[in-house]
Amino acid sequence: MWSHPGIRLFFVVDSFRPESDRDPQETQEWVESLESVYAREGSGRARYVLGRVVDAAQRLGAEPALPVSTDFANTIPVADEPPYPGDIAMERRIQHIIRWNAAVMVNNANKDFDDIGGHISTFASSATLYEVGFNHFFRGKDGGKSGDQVYYQGHAAPGIYSRAFLEGRLTPEHMEYFRRESLRGKGLSSYPHPRLMNDFWEFPTVSMGLGPVNSIYQARFNRYITARGIADTSASKVWCFIGDGESDEPETLGALQIAMREKLDNLIWVVNCNLQRLDGPVWGNGKIIQQLESHFRGAGWNIIKII
Repeated sequence: MWSHPGIRLFFVVDSFRPESDRDPQETQEWVESLESVYAREGSGRARYVLGRVVDAAQRLGAEPALPVSTDFANTIPVADEPPYPGDIAMERRIQHIIRWNAAVMVNNANKDFDDIGGHISTFASSATLYEVGFNHFFRGKDGGKSGDQVYYQGHAAPGIYSRAFLEGRLTPEHMEYFRRESLRGKGLSSYPHPRLMNDFWEFPTVSMGLGPVNSIYQARFNRYITARGIADTSASKVWCFIGDGESDEPETLGALQIAMREKLDNLIWVVNCNLQRLDGPVWGNGKIIQQLESHFRGAGWNIIKII
C-alpha cells in the first residue's frame, strides 16, 4: 500500500502461484490432446476448445491467469493461411494506382493552395487493408439487404476518394478540389462528412475518437433492432479502421468493455500501426502492437495480429 495524508492507494496482488507439477503424465496428456486437435483440425478448432475449457474454469472458480499479450508474431501461422481468394497480382496493381492517385491529390492540394494540408501516410500504410476489405469482405446494401457499415479512419479519406475516382464515381475536378468543400457539389471534404457529402459518406469520423466509440454503439444498436424485430441486421458487420496514434485519444479505447459485455461479435476493428501521429511517434514505439494487444485482450476482445 502507498499512502499520503488523505490519499490511500491499495494494490492487490493476485495470490495465484504456479504449483509444482504433481502429475506430469496427466499434464502431458492434456498437452498432447490439444496438439492432436491442432494437427487434425487446425488452430481455429484448437482455439475453440481452449475457450470452452476457460469457460468451464471460470464456472469452477479456477480461472487461469492468462497473459494479456502473446508472442510478437502473426497469430495465424503462414502454414495455416488459406489460399488467397482473388487475383492478387491484379489487385496489387489496382492498389498501387489508387495509392499513387491519393498521394498526388494531396500533394497537388498542398502545392496549389495555401494551408490546405492533408495526410498521406495513413492511407499509404493501410492501402492493402482497405483493398482486401473492398474486394473480399465489405458487403453492400444491394437487394434491400442491410449490408455492412464501415467507419473509415478519417485521415485515410484521400485513398477512399482515389478509389471512387478509379470507379468513375468522382471526376478529375472533384480530385482537384480536395479539402475545398466550401464549394458544395464540387469539393471533397477533408474527412468523412455525411452532411457535406451525404451521397458519399455514411458516418463522420476523425474527431477525438468519434468513429471508434460510435462503431461500438452502432454494433449494439444493430443487435437491438434485430432483437426487437424492427430490422434484420443479423448478417451485418460493423467495421472500424483506426490508427495507433488515434488510440492515444481516451475516447478511442474508452468503451472497449461494452463490446465484450454485450458480446458484439458483429464488430470488427482494424488497427493500423504505422508508428505515426500528428505530434510525434506513438507511445510504445516499435512495440505498440503489444501494448494495444494488452488493452484489447484485457477488455475481452479476440485479437488477430498481422506483423
